[in-house]
Amino acid sequence: MAEITASMVKELREKTDAPMMECKKALTEAAGDLGKAEEILRVKLGNKATKAASRVAAEGVVGVYLSGDAKLGAMIEVNCETDFVAKNDAFLAFTRKLAELVATQNPADVAALSLLKLGASTVEAARAELVGKIGENITLRRFARIAAKGKLSSYIHGGAKIGVLVDLVDGDDVLGKDLAMHIAASKPVALSREGVAEELIHKERTIAAAKAAESGKPANIVEKMVEGSVQKFLKEVTLHGQPFVKDDKQTIEQLLKSNGASVAQFRIYVVGEGIEKKQSDFAAEVAAMTKQT
Repeated sequence: MAEITASMVKELREKTDAPMMECKKALTEAAGDLGKAEEILRVKLGNKATKAASRVAAEGVVGVYLSGDAKLGAMIEVNCETDFVAKNDAFLAFTRKLAELVATQNPADVAALSLLKLGASTVEAARAELVGKIGENITLRRFARIAAKGKLSSYIHGGAKIGVLVDLVDGDDVLGKDLAMHIAASKPVALSREGVAEELIHKERTIAAAKAAESGKPANIVEKMVEGSVQKFLKEVTLHGQPFVKDDKQTIEQLLKSNGASVAQFRIYVVGEGIEKKQSDFAAEVAAMTKQT
């Protein structure tokens, strides 16, 4: 049996982008013949997308696209299984292309985006091919497209784990960038009280009522305590009510007013937010891989 060296595995991986263990298996099957091993992988890779589809993809990145005049923008979250793949150049390039497609083609939803042309094929075909090369499940989770009333500013934080788009009317680029960074740090759920979902307010009111009831105070005092807690909550979760991260002596609403500006809308994506991540035993995985070598 031909000896399969680390350099052979490395060379095959660079040619195919296949996982290292798959490269080693293919080289073993091909008795060390690099060309034959590449053919074996190309056959196997066609099935990778189907096998990977059942695995949880809770890592990934947020991609942002802005037009030259900052009047049109888009943001998309693309997920994968590991943070390692989230740093892969091909994965990042794919995400950037999708953000541009969202902006320029305005698909109705993820299904429509998947059917759009990307190069010589479709987005879905490109996704499946990338899954085959990388060996991990890749999913297009969500996207947002904004045709600005004012001018768009964007901010990407933490290795593209948090992405923000903000539509600022009558403000300059510095204020726009400051607001985008503030949103990334403070993560408001809405622009103002009117945008907060009623179920969130109801949940907060219920919790506040339960806490206030334990105080033993009269009903009229309890009612005021509950209302105070709800109002505090609304200031914390709305952009207008939050203290500005660079100057907590003023709220964002006051900051905007002093600059004669307003925010028409904003979007913030945090990678993996709301996805139940698989808990794995890393030591067990390493041991299992060792047995395969």
